[in-house]
Parts: sequence; structure tokens; C-alpha cells
Amino acid sequence: MSPKKKPSDPIFNRVRVLRTERDMSRAQLAELIDVNPQTVGALERGDHSPSLDLAFRICAVFDLPVEAVFSRTPFTPMSAEIFAKGERS
Repeated sequence: MSPKKKPSDPIFNRVRVLRTERDMSRAQLAELIDVNPQTVGALERGDHSPSLDLAFRICAVFDLPVEAVFSRTPFTPMSAEIFAKGERS
């Protein structure tokens, strides 16, 4: 059995960050978006790219636009974004 290949053009996401800041387990998120917990884990690790439908379901749970949750480029750490905003004030 060959190991799973990561997507050649990955989709980065903040699913783990959003889930943990809401104190939500993988199983709880999986139930809300109608997938199994292993799928949530694969998304969080970047082993799986979501379908458009799944991406919208995830965004609906967090009440955020798709570009706040998914990106073609790596996200900067949230702390860096918050710190940078504080410097501009």
C-alpha cells in the first residue's frame, strides 16, 4: 500500500485553530458538517482538500467567509496578525 500523496497545490486552512478556540472536538465538528472525525483530522493536517460544499459547511459552522478559513497560501500566525495591527494604532 502506497502512502497518501499530499495535494500538489495544497489548500491551507485554519480549521484546527477555529475548532480549538471554540473548545470543539473533532467529533463535534464532524457531526455538524456531516463527515467522520477522520476527515476532519485529514483536513487539519492538510492531507485532504475539501470540496466546495464541505468548505462552505465548515465556514457556516464558524460563521466566517471562506477566505478567512481557507487559502492557497499559508496563513500567518494569528498572533503575528494581532501584534501587527496593534503596532499600527
